[in-house]
Amino acid sequence: MDRNPSPPPSDESDSETTGDDAIGNTVYSKHWLFGTLMELIKFVSIEGEEAEVLKTETQLDEDLENEICKVWDMSMDEDVALFLQEFNVTNILLGIIGKSKCPRLTEICVGILGNMACYKETCQSITNNDNLVEVLLLLLGDSDPPTLLETSRLILTCLSQPDVATIWADQIHKKPAVRDHVCFIMQSSTNTDLLGKIGEMIDKLFDLDKELMLSWIRESKKLPGAPETEHEKTTDILLVPCLLEAAKQVRSNSVEVLEIYVHILQLLTTVDEGIQAIVKTPDKGEATWTLLYDIVCTDLCQDDDPSIFIEEQASVLSSALAILSAIFASHVEKYSEIEQNLPLLGTLLRVLFYAEDCKKKPSEGIRRPSADKWSVPSPAGAQKGKRQKSDLHMKILLNISCEFLSEIFMDVSKELVSRSFKEGYLSQEMCLCAVHHLLPVYTTTVERFHDILKEVQPDTAEQLQLKFHNLRS
Repeated sequence: MDRNPSPPPSDESDSETTGDDAIGNTVYSKHWLFGTLMELIKFVSIEGEEAEVLKTETQLDEDLENEICKVWDMSMDEDVALFLQEFNVTNILLGIIGKSKCPRLTEICVGILGNMACYKETCQSITNNDNLVEVLLLLLGDSDPPTLLETSRLILTCLSQPDVATIWADQIHKKPAVRDHVCFIMQSSTNTDLLGKIGEMIDKLFDLDKELMLSWIRESKKLPGAPETEHEKTTDILLVPCLLEAAKQVRSNSVEVLEIYVHILQLLTTVDEGIQAIVKTPDKGEATWTLLYDIVCTDLCQDDDPSIFIEEQASVLSSALAILSAIFASHVEKYSEIEQNLPLLGTLLRVLFYAEDCKKKPSEGIRRPSADKWSVPSPAGAQKGKRQKSDLHMKILLNISCEFLSEIFMDVSKELVSRSFKEGYLSQEMCLCAVHHLLPVYTTTVERFHDILKEVQPDTAEQLQLKFHNLRS
């Protein structure tokens, strides 16, 4: 089915769905809901016996599937979610999940719990059920992609609730198998939606709990289910290659999901062990550098892109450049070749140049004349919030770009500068823009770069002296 069926149509004049039979302020029938749950429990009991005999998965009856899918949709309503909690449906669903041999049924039950978790009170109830939490974390090792998607959605929803987030993070921290299952999904899944939810879950976890992130960096075990020979007993599951594999998989399908995985890698670089995990992988960080370098120099911030694109790409660009900068600073000898850094140098300079262009744009929400009439501004509050968020992302991107550019300029050679001018990566205008952003924080770097320009591009060096008094002899 392309979508879950809508909840059963109800008529407020129908005596079965009004008064004492109505769920909260809805027109959904308690009687109908109880009847559906009883049918579900009956089905699970029968299917359990059949599955035990046949040793195989079972299928849902189409009519029953339609009915419980209606419950799934209804559970999005807060009154229904609270009613389900009041009558201990979480334990009923736990029992069904534990006994079910039907993947579709498990998916639907977890989906109902996921909808219930959207509300503070019901989320607290789910979290307080230790057995349910344990079963849900075990489900991350399931082989059914739809079930994995609903499970990761539920866990992410709980991690997004401030009152219970740390409880879930602590439970995950205590169960190393969660890391193994998540790594296996990242390495083997081709489902963009699933990889997106798993990525969001990891991103939220690492942001919430630094110690958990460190433990996931340190731990290394064999992939679950993988064959083990004497030669392979020392094979590790390394977190970074798993993240890279997921990023490669989603790169061409979803920029939004790619941004999640790039941000996770950036979070790793905020701790020394994370940087070491990247640069001390078997390929010495080459896979990470190559992927992010290609994304930055091929997919983003191109010569013919309008400057407005830089605002849309600011978040993913800042994360990618932060990681490349960390690798560059830790492993300069491997990644400082002229041929390798010219396109990257060009990208960093374009970021600064485009940022200047973005600042010159008229402010959104202000009336300005067009050819024949005044344009109508968007709501002031919405535009202000959007503008502030965009400005924040641009500020972060500029800071990272300036720091990275200063690192390159400190290591740059006369040959590289000369070649950059010849191949169009550097120009007088780009140099003026770069120095404008680098001063006064990176004065030493700028002075070194200016000394090189005096030898390879005297005219540009003179223009810099005229514009920036600090560079005058």
